Amino acid sequence: MGVFNDWLKKVVNEEGKKQPKPISVGPKSKHKKKVVKAVKEEKVSKTSHKSTPKKIKKASKKVDSIVVKKTKKVTKKVKSETKKALVKKTTKKKVDSIVVKKVRKKVLKKKQEEKKNIDVHKKIKHIVKKFEGNPIIAPSEKNRWESKATFNPAVLHAEGKIHLLYRAMGDSDVSVLGYTASEDGFTMTERSDEPVYFSTKTHEALKKKNKGKKSPIDYVSGGGLNGGCEDPRLTLIEDTVYLTYTAFDGWGSLRMALSSISLKDFLKKKWNWKKPIMISRPGEIHKNWVLFPEKIDGKFAVLHSINPDILIEQLDDLEFNDKEHIDGFFSTQKNKDRWDSWVRGAGPPPIKTKDGWLLIYHAMDIYNDPDRYKMGAMLLDLKNPQKIIARSKEPILEPDMHYENEGWKAGVSYCCGAVVKDDQLMIYYGGADKVSCVATADADKFVKTLLKSGKPKMKMRADS
Repeated sequence: MGVFNDWLKKVVNEEGKKQPKPISVGPKSKHKKKVVKAVKEEKVSKTSHKSTPKKIKKASKKVDSIVVKKTKKVTKKVKSETKKALVKKTTKKKVDSIVVKKVRKKVLKKKQEEKKNIDVHKKIKHIVKKFEGNPIIAPSEKNRWESKATFNPAVLHAEGKIHLLYRAMGDSDVSVLGYTASEDGFTMTERSDEPVYFSTKTHEALKKKNKGKKSPIDYVSGGGLNGGCEDPRLTLIEDTVYLTYTAFDGWGSLRMALSSISLKDFLKKKWNWKKPIMISRPGEIHKNWVLFPEKIDGKFAVLHSINPDILIEQLDDLEFNDKEHIDGFFSTQKNKDRWDSWVRGAGPPPIKTKDGWLLIYHAMDIYNDPDRYKMGAMLLDLKNPQKIIARSKEPILEPDMHYENEGWKAGVSYCCGAVVKDDQLMIYYGGADKVSCVATADADKFVKTLLKSGKPKMKMRADS
């Protein structure tokens, strides 16, 4: 029995395995689908729950990558900006350093130039030496026409002698011209007892006409209360000696006059002067006009102003009629930045040198030293004398001696004549509008020192 039972169970089990799956119909089938769907969703949910950490990890890695990239980008930008800032800062430092260096260099250069100018000035002052025997011409009690003043001499160097025509005043207070001469330029060996040039006809007539009236001229030139021939200049051109001077009628006219004499008559002291002609316009006040000692471009050249520009009139001849005049210009413009803040005018006629026309002039420092006339010098171009090559930055001569301060006008050194004799520049000038003096310098050294002063800015502007 036991064996049979075991066999039956086995058969039943095998048959049960072979039976087909039952087919669900109706509500049971729908229920099964729901069950299947729920099972699938559960499986998906389980699968999803299993994959979520991987996705999060992957997303996290992506975010980290983006953050790293952005961080790198920001870092790079910061580094770039920092570098730029450093470069800018370094550049600024370099620029500041360069600016500081340039400023220091400029200041140093200015100091060196100032030192150089001081050295040049000292050299010029050392080069120009006043004669120990000054004054060389003094008033003479012997002659009444020159008993008060003998000053501002014009000079001519001819036939080995220095000839001087000086302005003289005596009891009449009329300015006339006296004559003296010297072999060496210092000691006067001959002197006239009478004036060699005077022109009183015009000013005497005007004086009579205006008797008792106040003169419109608000100053008296050199104490010349009654006018006359003032501040002469002599210029030798070929075989003629030309004389320019200020003609003052003692009333209201201060004009430039021109006369001449042959060199032959001058040397023989035959004072056959030509009738003077007025070369400046009436109603104008002019002084300090000089002739160049030779023609320029075939024409006579009259220098009539050096302030604010060099003004030169070129003429075919020096024959003027009553209607012909030179349109002169004199400016009172001033420059605060220089010792010659007020340039008064040319001194002697220009002297020709190989480096240019040497022109001595007189001026005042109206802001710092207003009561003293000093002398300066400049070089003008030989071909174009309106062009200034060099100009002294300091005075070449100042009125600091007793004979330049004891007279009609204290503190005045006024030059009307200069020549080169035996390589010596001889400067003749008036002291204090009373006496005549001389100063000397080695001509070549003087010009070379003047050239070291550098090219000047001559133009001036008014300071109101």
